[in-house]
Amino acid sequence: MTGETIGTGLAVLVGLVSLGAGAREARLQMRLGRSGVHAEGVVVDQEHERGDDCSTPVIEFTDRQGRPVARGLGMGMDLGTHVPVVYLPERPQSARVFTRKHRLSPIVGLLAGAMIFLGVAVGVLLTR
Repeated sequence: MTGETIGTGLAVLVGLVSLGAGAREARLQMRLGRSGVHAEGVVVDQEHERGDDCSTPVIEFTDRQGRPVARGLGMGMDLGTHVPVVYLPERPQSARVFTRKHRLSPIVGLLAGAMIFLGVAVGVLLTR
């Protein structure tokens, strides 16, 4: 097997994995839109991964049963920021920030990544 064949195979694999992740997130977003429970959350902490410059806001909210739920989600939010949250009633840990920016960006990013990797693979195959 040549390095080009391995590279093409990896590009296809990464593209398909990204496409699958984007589709899964899109399905979750559709379920949240149809049957999600809305709540107000507040950014209570910032999680930092070792070696990563970015932080993940930890948003706390109360579910329908009155239980507090803390979930690391969202992007670019300061401590104390109040944000709309939506979650599946049976799975409060499925919570997502419910703003246009936060609903679309993961899906767009994953699908764009999938298209780039699949496009590279197709381009390599066509130039053979």
